[in-house]
Amino acid sequence: MAAIRLRPTLLRFLAVAGPGLVVAFADTEAGSITTAATSGAQFGYKLILLQLLLIVPLFVVQEMTVRLGVVTGKGHARLIREHYGLGWTWVSLGTMLITNIAALVTEFAGIAGAAMIFGIDPRPLVVIAAVLLGVVIFTASYKRAETFALGLCLIEILFIPAAFAAHPPVRAIVMQGIFGSQPLGNYAYLLLIASNIGAVIMPWMIFYQQSATVDKGLKLGDLNFARLDTALGAVFTQAIMCAVILTTAATLYARHIPVTDAAHAAIALEPLVGKLAGVTFGVALIGASMLGAFVVSLATAWAFGEAFGWRCSLNDGLRAKRFSALYIACVAIAAGIVLIPKLPLVQITVNVEAFNGFVLPIVLGFLLVLVNDRRVIGERHNRALGNAIAFSLSGVVVALGIWMAVTTILHPGG
Repeated sequence: MAAIRLRPTLLRFLAVAGPGLVVAFADTEAGSITTAATSGAQFGYKLILLQLLLIVPLFVVQEMTVRLGVVTGKGHARLIREHYGLGWTWVSLGTMLITNIAALVTEFAGIAGAAMIFGIDPRPLVVIAAVLLGVVIFTASYKRAETFALGLCLIEILFIPAAFAAHPPVRAIVMQGIFGSQPLGNYAYLLLIASNIGAVIMPWMIFYQQSATVDKGLKLGDLNFARLDTALGAVFTQAIMCAVILTTAATLYARHIPVTDAAHAAIALEPLVGKLAGVTFGVALIGASMLGAFVVSLATAWAFGEAFGWRCSLNDGLRAKRFSALYIACVAIAAGIVLIPKLPLVQITVNVEAFNGFVLPIVLGFLLVLVNDRRVIGERHNRALGNAIAFSLSGVVVALGIWMAVTTILHPGG
């Protein structure tokens, strides 16, 4: 009887789930995977505790986003335009566009790097990825696009068996990673703390999840299931970050092998844990980069479409001409930049993360203003406790993000 009662609930959740899982998995894109791989290679299991703690701020920020979407039925950029005017809309859109194009370059850099793992020319792989991402926008169905994105999420889960293949010792994970001392006097360690925190909340995540919630047609009655979707996404994405740290800590850190990016980490893994683990890591990196590119491009097109009243639903297909054109342009520009010979892709990735530190205060500021404005969200506005948590978490994320940005720019060599 209990199973029979649970079935309708499960089916209802499955009908609602998607935006939270997709945006969270997309958060573990090429830059985040590089950060996690570097964390494990340089400091072993030390940063595992941080990854677990970051589940909370990731959920808190994205829960506010999904709440705005289901209550208002409007995307993030549209709410800013309607309530605060065109000027503030351009402030939001302008900063988002710059960071999104830069982020897209890092995603295609991840795809190019993954080609190294398989010993192939990166150019055809980058072009194939760009074409595949372009085809998705013409499926004329939100459901099909979400299915494509969830399929990429499943590919990312391959990071987990790669971690098992590395055989990390459980005792070391617990005693060093969770209960061990933290080298807070180490400059490189502090920079990695800031990098990991900065990688948790990306500006495009807020735009994407709110727009996806609206395009999927979720209503106020779906809010609790949407929150569960967001919570599961937060747990899964941090589990993947932990898996990457475990993989590189058990192998590269143990043998004092440094890494420069995620692809380099996968190549270094092969002689230590076998070619299968390295290939698995590489396939997962392609999935993470593809998902990141899809979500960032879509977030950009949705934001501009909502702000200026374009057709901007995935269900509109070719009828949404400007929306589709902007999406295609984002993909094409980023892929084209990555195809430029001898481009310093690793340095670009570092600079993108640094710039995100400057943009994050603007994005979080708009989010917190909107979710506290009764004209916008009515009785579903943040309560005192929710604001205390949100402002505290946002303050920490913003402060460390800015510190990382300034430090990276003034001392690029560490």
